[in-house]
Amino acid sequence: MPHSPRSQHAVKFSCATLAACAGLLLATGFVAPDQQESPEMAKPNDKPASNVEQQCPLPISEAEFKKRLSAEQYSVMREGGTERPFANAYWNNHRPGLYVDPVSGEALFASTDKFDSRTGWPSFTRPVKPGVVEEHADTSHGMTRIEVKAKQTGSHLGHLFDDGPTPTGMRYCINSAALKFIPLEDLEKAGYGQYASLFKPDAGSARHP
Repeated sequence: MPHSPRSQHAVKFSCATLAACAGLLLATGFVAPDQQESPEMAKPNDKPASNVEQQCPLPISEAEFKKRLSAEQYSVMREGGTERPFANAYWNNHRPGLYVDPVSGEALFASTDKFDSRTGWPSFTRPVKPGVVEEHADTSHGMTRIEVKAKQTGSHLGHLFDDGPTPTGMRYCINSAALKFIPLEDLEKAGYGQYASLFKPDAGSARHP
């Protein structure tokens, strides 16, 4: 039976939407594990969010997260857990470089904004750029806090406090298990060359608050 004008329009819209979603999956690296160039992390996608990204969330399942993450990473990133202080990968890391989402590869924080908060967790004064993290009210454990999540994957990163140093006065207290560190000397090779300018001596004056 031939399609009515309305059904034909619906079919075209559906196909267009599926095609857009498929393109988004390729762009962000959310592909089958055997198709990835790196088993640890997909290629980064640092382009501004488009309407397609807002209307077509990344369809990665919890089963897929479990395949990609270690038990500790999954506990922190997907179940909102907290790793032990002073016994994690990056709390005392002083090397220059970039901290990215272990799943999506999205750049989240830079070492230039990292400081010693004496809490035993990596702490930053701000994200690497606006819009890469989200803030949510968290009333768990009898406390009122601000939870920080990665915008692209919705994964738990840590919490935000207003007791940080200048220039922002904020402290993004982040779990090491929710991060992957890319050393400065490897930025270009890993596909993050556009962030190299952050590590120049005069870069801070051009940064967002």
